[in-house]
Amino acid sequence: MISRYTRPYMAELWDDRSRFGVWLEVELAHLETLENHGIAPKGSTERARSKATFDVARIDELERELHHDVVAFLTNVGESLAEDKTYLHYGMTSSDLVDTALAIQIQRAQPPIMETIGAIGARLHQLALEHRNTVCVGRTHGVHAEPTSFGLKMLGWYSEMGRQHARLAEAFAQCRYGKISGAVGTAAHLPPAMEEETLGRLGLGAEPIATQVVPRDRLSALLSAVAGLGATLERFAVEIRHLQRSEVREAEEPFGRGQKGSSAMPHKRNPILCERVTGLARVLRGNAHAAMENVALWHERDISHSSVERVIVPDSLTLVDYVLDKFHFVIAGLRVFPERMRQNLESTGGLVYSQRVLLALTEACESREVAYRIVQMHAMRTWEQGGRFQDRLAEDPEVTQHLTGDEVAALFDPNHYLRNLDAIYGRVLKTQWEGANA
Repeated sequence: MISRYTRPYMAELWDDRSRFGVWLEVELAHLETLENHGIAPKGSTERARSKATFDVARIDELERELHHDVVAFLTNVGESLAEDKTYLHYGMTSSDLVDTALAIQIQRAQPPIMETIGAIGARLHQLALEHRNTVCVGRTHGVHAEPTSFGLKMLGWYSEMGRQHARLAEAFAQCRYGKISGAVGTAAHLPPAMEEETLGRLGLGAEPIATQVVPRDRLSALLSAVAGLGATLERFAVEIRHLQRSEVREAEEPFGRGQKGSSAMPHKRNPILCERVTGLARVLRGNAHAAMENVALWHERDISHSSVERVIVPDSLTLVDYVLDKFHFVIAGLRVFPERMRQNLESTGGLVYSQRVLLALTEACESREVAYRIVQMHAMRTWEQGGRFQDRLAEDPEVTQHLTGDEVAALFDPNHYLRNLDAIYGRVLKTQWEGANA
């Protein structure tokens, strides 16, 4: 991933020095297993740990000649080990090393990602409580529908983040597997118990049944979960972008001191971070598609997945870490304008109360068809001609013969739409999801 969209921890985790460092961890862990079982000479692990080194430039030089990065790495490490290099990589195939090391790197990418999800959840929880009774207009098709609360919107986001947190945690867990089972996964050269010993030392489980590789459905599930999380963040970002439109202005992302919104128009306060989240979510979805393409390999393995994964795995995890960080900044500093919400709610002259009027009139005149005709007629006239929907209803004899003026007025109370929020909040908050430290 380009440096613009990379936080320092992820940059270091996925660079070549870190990758080869994890490879060396795997090789040394396996050497210790070999020594424990009397295959490698006693003391070989300790000597190797003290002497083994590698040089990225030297590995690159060797790969240009050998056209095999694992062999280049082993050759370079062997240059520092003398006779102890004999049992390096013993009984292993290249994918034993590469897949196991990748699983380790994936697990090391998890903590900052999950931590930021938790921080976003905590902030959404706070906003849900703070704005529980902040009335705003709910929109369907982009058009005013009925009153809702801004807190309820935030509660929905909190709940959705909880689901994404659970999905991603499970997907990371499904990638906590390596293999040391050889060229086609038969464990012909070393017994499964030795494989489990090595992988246990590395904090991984042994792939129950492998070919030459760990099955790629695991990585596909991970990058699909990452893309799903990106889609959720995009949904939130798109909503903030809509709410920040000049005609709406019910909420807006932070705008810092000294920030410039436009090179030409000094007045601009653009939702650039939310737009960035929207754009980068598309990249995550594209990478997830590529991961699915990698599931179908020839027979026990081909190498078509390798080049793809060198890009999509580090890029997706680096990118989702960055996107989460930016969205956390947005939601932590989100500006909310309740008065503007009230103005927008009232801007259509009370049309948002049409369903409540319909239900009341239906009960009073005992005909939904008649009630719908009357209510829609006055609603359409209010749309076209302006004025107050309530006044039109109160002046219509077809309405007043069934409902008094006070009864009509009572139907235009926005608080009616908040009366069952306790139950909804109770359903969502009865079990706070792990990680949201609200």
